[in-house]
Amino acid sequence: MTNNTVPDRLDERVRVVVLGGGYAGALAANRLQQNSSIDISVINPRPEFVERVRLHELVAGSGEATVDLAGLLGARVRLIVDTAETVDAPRQVVELQSGASVPYDYLIYAVGSTGTVPTSVPGAVEFSYPIGELEQAERLSAALDETPRDAQVCIVGGGLTGIEAAAELAEQRPDSKVVLICGGLLGPTLGTRARASVRRQLERLHVDIHDDATVAEVMADTVRLADGREVPAALTVWTAGFGVPHLAASSGLRTDSLGRLLTDEMLVSLDDPRIVAAGDAAAPSGQPLRMSCQAAMPLAARAAGTVLDLVSGNKPTALAQAFVGTNISVGRRYGTIQLSTKDDAPRRFYIGGKLAAIIKEQVCQTVVKQIAKEGRAPGSYKWPGAQHGSPRRTPLNQ
Repeated sequence: MTNNTVPDRLDERVRVVVLGGGYAGALAANRLQQNSSIDISVINPRPEFVERVRLHELVAGSGEATVDLAGLLGARVRLIVDTAETVDAPRQVVELQSGASVPYDYLIYAVGSTGTVPTSVPGAVEFSYPIGELEQAERLSAALDETPRDAQVCIVGGGLTGIEAAAELAEQRPDSKVVLICGGLLGPTLGTRARASVRRQLERLHVDIHDDATVAEVMADTVRLADGREVPAALTVWTAGFGVPHLAASSGLRTDSLGRLLTDEMLVSLDDPRIVAAGDAAAPSGQPLRMSCQAAMPLAARAAGTVLDLVSGNKPTALAQAFVGTNISVGRRYGTIQLSTKDDAPRRFYIGGKLAAIIKEQVCQTVVKQIAKEGRAPGSYKWPGAQHGSPRRTPLNQ
């Protein structure tokens, strides 16, 4: 390449590679179709699109969490099922696990996030099950199938993932006692009234909630708490925290302490003007947004817009993310929706019960439909904006 807009090849086409086929990657790839001179490739380790917001359903056996990824992508998007091993930024090439190499003129880094288990808690890695990605959820589901239906299950983490996993298991396995160890506060991102709504619904499902308990050790059949108490657990599910793949860091690109790619407010890498980030693995100005599909999709739209602007020789627009609220399923029949300000702070108003469950399901279905629609009609996805610099950045959504 001789400049930021025109390839130095005879065909004059621009090659854009998208790493990741999740909420951010799939939407960004579809949106790039607005420019017919761009060749678009998505590299994803599996042929499925994973609905992360449904993994707790897959685990409990109450629903599915995958959709055919090729069916969501637009006609001009090529899907490469492989795993990226290295981004060779100087050569503008992605090296794949299969041994193949994929060259690019621009790269959208949208590798997403994954469930993590801390090595600092003895036994946690060996004896507990994370739930943050498809393979982790499938492993947990298989372990549950081998666990007696009346056995006690322990969920570690009182955030949104922990709440949904505890509720789903309690509802689908009514003979099993489910214990939720919150580590400080149930639903820490929720307002007081929404938190009370979640608590009532969990208690209706007979979930045993330990608000201020923290885990000191995980054993094969027991969780030992910091205060010395021991909680029997035939199975321990770890939902306290997310991590990101370390592809960027291992490729020599600057990241934050968790491994998210450091970018400016246009989502352009601080190290390379041809690499743009989106979704959970992006850290704009070192202050990432809350990990969620609610943030991932607007980030994807902005990342695609940045690439389109760079290809066209225009100045990219800065990120202007606005939040609306948080949808929580508490089993299949109940839910809680926490309304928020644009900067992601909880409002007093919430919706609870059966209506919230209906709305949550509609939102989950709409997200997939929006990505598919973007494939058919690039540029159709819209989201409320905010004034530049206004969003409050929250590093993690448990």
